Amino acid sequence: MSIGRQRRGPGTALAGLLLCALMQANYAADTAKISDASAFLDQTESLRIKDHRQFIQRLEQIHRESPTLSTADQWHLRYLDALESSLDGKYVAAEQPLRDVIDHSGDPMLAAKASALLMNNLAVGRRYEDAFKLTQQLTIDLPRIQDKTVRLQVLGYLSQVLNLAGQTDLAIKYAHMMEDAVPPGMTSCYPRSKLVAALWNAKRLTSSSPELKQAIDTCEASRQPIVATAMQLILGTLHLEEHQPAKTLSLLDQIAPGIQVNHYYPHTLSAQVQRAQAYEQLGKDEDARKAALAAVAMASPDDINDYLKDAYEVLYRVAKRHGNTTSALAYYEHYVAQDKGSLDDATAQALAYQTVQQQVLTHKLETEELGKQNSILRLQQALDTKAVETSRLYIILLLAAFGFIVLWLYRLKRSQLGFKRLSHHDSLTGIFNHQHFIGEAERVLNVLQKKFGHACLVSIDLDHFKQVNDTHGHAMGDAVLRRTVAVCQQQLRPADLFGRLGGEEFGILLHECSREQGMDIANRIRIAIGASPMEKDGDVISISASVGLASTDTSGYQLQRLCMEADAALYRAKRAGRNRVIADTENDSLVEA
Repeated sequence: MSIGRQRRGPGTALAGLLLCALMQANYAADTAKISDASAFLDQTESLRIKDHRQFIQRLEQIHRESPTLSTADQWHLRYLDALESSLDGKYVAAEQPLRDVIDHSGDPMLAAKASALLMNNLAVGRRYEDAFKLTQQLTIDLPRIQDKTVRLQVLGYLSQVLNLAGQTDLAIKYAHMMEDAVPPGMTSCYPRSKLVAALWNAKRLTSSSPELKQAIDTCEASRQPIVATAMQLILGTLHLEEHQPAKTLSLLDQIAPGIQVNHYYPHTLSAQVQRAQAYEQLGKDEDARKAALAAVAMASPDDINDYLKDAYEVLYRVAKRHGNTTSALAYYEHYVAQDKGSLDDATAQALAYQTVQQQVLTHKLETEELGKQNSILRLQQALDTKAVETSRLYIILLLAAFGFIVLWLYRLKRSQLGFKRLSHHDSLTGIFNHQHFIGEAERVLNVLQKKFGHACLVSIDLDHFKQVNDTHGHAMGDAVLRRTVAVCQQQLRPADLFGRLGGEEFGILLHECSREQGMDIANRIRIAIGASPMEKDGDVISISASVGLASTDTSGYQLQRLCMEADAALYRAKRAGRNRVIADTENDSLVEA
């Protein structure tokens, strides 16, 4: 089972990268004497995205000198202290002061800034449901925020958190609104970086996109090199996705001095991983391996992020190509751990956003129902003197209201079930998606291991599938995938697991199946696929598949080991001429078409 090369959005890593980058821009500023506490606090806050060092020094100064502060200034200082805790990564320590500012300061603009910062802290701290509840409230309050500086901050946080939730259209909308909220004397670097982040997550960027070039030029011109570097690293990733590794290496060499000066960890790690990927695309496996190992060495043992996932993926493929099975298996296990962490986090984000949306809808329905009940009660009081016909009318209205609630609850439940199915199944073929297939396969193997049962993992890859797409179009390619799934399902039993692993690759876990039985079933599947050609405009499109098989009889019950063995067998089937089944040991005879 090969590891797919899929496009990933920026996610939490990019959100933190851009936010921290803005907060670490380095400008000179002199500590001033505190003659006017209110003005001093305003000037201090203005340094939060210009000069972090001066921001900290001025906070220390005001606490050290302890000037007389008005109530409003005391709340402003409390907010700035919470902001500093947030910049230092102490999100838990910042939470209660921010909630105090929101609930008790009496300043709507200060409360809006505190709400936006708290929303971001909750999202970065993976408390997604609480973060998205604040997102809903800030969206409602946004029209009342007229101060351009406050409005820019709130829009920026909204764009960032909605991008994290996968709501890229809303994130793009708020990024565009930020352009109109830029105060005089401030550049568009911040809004344009948010726009690029949302467009990238929405897969709407290429290396030649004007939005990306504008963001880089603007941030460089406004002397915000860390944000500019973040944008340039996105450009490097796009070059890799467009299979232009030489351009990526040239860009990395260009920005390397700035990365080294700033010592900003996400940039250093991202650049190192991009080097590894670029070297691999160029066929320089040894350089790729060294760069990937250097990236892994930078991280803590318990770090989970997309950078490390990509680094372990490079190490796995290089080791596999060079026949180092032990190292390949070890790197594959690290890759799976990183991949699972990313998938779990993405699932948590999506479920939290969906939960909050459903809670908002339910609250809206409850509010509407309460309004209807109040109207009915008033009507009842006015019509108490009327006859039985009026009472019957009241009962009918009450039943109608009850029916309305039942109908909406039914729709909510159906929406929840539909969402659950979409999270488990591949949208094109209807079988298990990669994540759910892996989870179910691990569960079944654990059960079989306890009762010494047998199972086989089958990896199927359609031969020359790219030619089908290139010659007959992607619609015909999709039809071929659906036909293949239908043919395979006819050969499977109800207890067998069937999933799409990516592209034209499928995985099957044959339940309670010995190695010999698995070979027989795998060969029947291969023959059935080959016997099911498709027609288009009088042309016959022949289909064949290469199949690799691994059995618990020889490989044990660990899914990673079974995946490696099935993948290796599939690779041998490809090299042996395709359209055949090969098992997980080299001494097995080939089963040919």
